[in-house]
Amino acid sequence: MNTLRKLFGPSKEEIWRQLCTATGAEYVQGGFWKGDKVQAAHDEWTITLDTYAVSTGKTVMHFTRLRAPYVNPDHFRFTIYRRGLFSEIAKWLGMQDIVVGHEDFDRDFIIKGTEQTKLRALFDNPKLRELIAAQPKIHLTVKDNDGYWGADFPADTDELHFHVHGIIKDVERLKLLFELFAETLDQLCHIGSAYENKPKVTL
Repeated sequence: MNTLRKLFGPSKEEIWRQLCTATGAEYVQGGFWKGDKVQAAHDEWTITLDTYAVSTGKTVMHFTRLRAPYVNPDHFRFTIYRRGLFSEIAKWLGMQDIVVGHEDFDRDFIIKGTEQTKLRALFDNPKLRELIAAQPKIHLTVKDNDGYWGADFPADTDELHFHVHGIIKDVERLKLLFELFAETLDQLCHIGSAYENKPKVTL
């Protein structure tokens, strides 16, 4: 074990348990079919951190994700990710990139959403923009379900969803991600696109 630790550093479990100690979150042991996860409460919401794998046929790609179901009264949805080569190609193919009125933020990120006024109100929060900018890689979106194998959501419930390629084993980055989720949910409430009701969903 010591040799493996020297080669690969601390294990995911070790780092995530450190995260729980630092934040008061709960480490939940998985079983044969499900992996371990970390869950933290923020007001009436539960933010869940876990990993999943996707097979490409020849290789298996691992991802870190965070999820938080919430009651979405107006079905406002958005997606934000860092600008890059492929995002520029997508723009050339007609994908709409909405400008929210903050020059550096608009320069660095591709932003899409169902309502431009709501997007501007959402990202008018300077702390939220700071937390997003602190992530070297980010894909943050609102989804209407948890995928084919996931939980079924009621009609009024959506999911705030983050995923990134690789396993995050950085306590400070993970803490910032939980803070990002809390701030996003609070701001969604502030603009009238989330209720502080406990969603009827179990992840």
